[in-house]
Amino acid sequence: MESMTPVLSVRGLSVRFLMPGGRRVAAVADARFDVAPGECLALIGESGCGKSVLASALLGLLPGNAQTAGSALLGDLDLLTAGERALARTVRGRLIGLVPQSPAAHLTPVRTVRSQLEETVAALTATRGRAALRAAAEAAAERAAFPADHLDRHPHQLSGGLAQRAATALALVGDAPLLLADEPTTGLDRDLVDRTADELRRHVDDPGQGGRGRALLMITHDLAAAERIADRVAVMYAGRIVELADAAAFFGSPGPRHPYSRGLLQALPDRAFTPIPGMPPELGDLPAGCAFAARCDRVTDTCATEPPAGTVACHHPHVPEDVRA
Repeated sequence: MESMTPVLSVRGLSVRFLMPGGRRVAAVADARFDVAPGECLALIGESGCGKSVLASALLGLLPGNAQTAGSALLGDLDLLTAGERALARTVRGRLIGLVPQSPAAHLTPVRTVRSQLEETVAALTATRGRAALRAAAEAAAERAAFPADHLDRHPHQLSGGLAQRAATALALVGDAPLLLADEPTTGLDRDLVDRTADELRRHVDDPGQGGRGRALLMITHDLAAAERIADRVAVMYAGRIVELADAAAFFGSPGPRHPYSRGLLQALPDRAFTPIPGMPPELGDLPAGCAFAARCDRVTDTCATEPPAGTVACHHPHVPEDVRA
């Protein structure tokens, strides 16, 4: 995958919010990663670490008090400098399909799922004619495993899992090269989590129209879902990506190298079930040096300085020979 031109290439992406009184909150700092055709990159971390802010930056959906820096190239288009007109007409739906965090809030409550799918098909594809639109909407629903006998229901008549599948069907209509799934499994039981994750993976494995290849950026705090379908993992803490790793090595052997990443895994019920002590720092009041130092059992005086840049942002990363948990 490394030799292929990335679908998405992010370099130095930073987002700051200007707050009353001149205070600045660094929600995302110097994010760097690529997502290749046929690849699923899982961006993981605790709630409030900046994952969804990064997603909003890619879609141009940040509030007016946000300032961005860096670049996020989708092909030749820099998502961070593209105007609203370009984002609305060419990016959202067509180049980036969004599976939202709260699907019920993104579905129009007074219209059936069928009518919303047909409208989306008409807007994003060349399909025309009543019968053709109906068939295309049904095909989109089938791709997302949304039952045909529920197409004429309104969103309030759907379970959380069905609303999620309806939102996924809408996201897949435009055959976008990049699928951005923001906490797509929130509120679902384990069986539906697995089914939803598998549907997203199938979309990536299908090369799409013209065989150009698709990519998935899945933003999640569900490590089991990430382990199920991700090729690589990016771990975010206090607005920074602190580790970028191959998923098989991350979840298996030798395991994560950053102490925070190891702590996330050890907190899982099927592992040590040991929580990370303490709480993440406020993004508006980050300490100097490593933001994880106050919670870390490997901390030294060196950690008061900025961690080195690279795939592991840590002064004292675990190494494969290190047998400590």
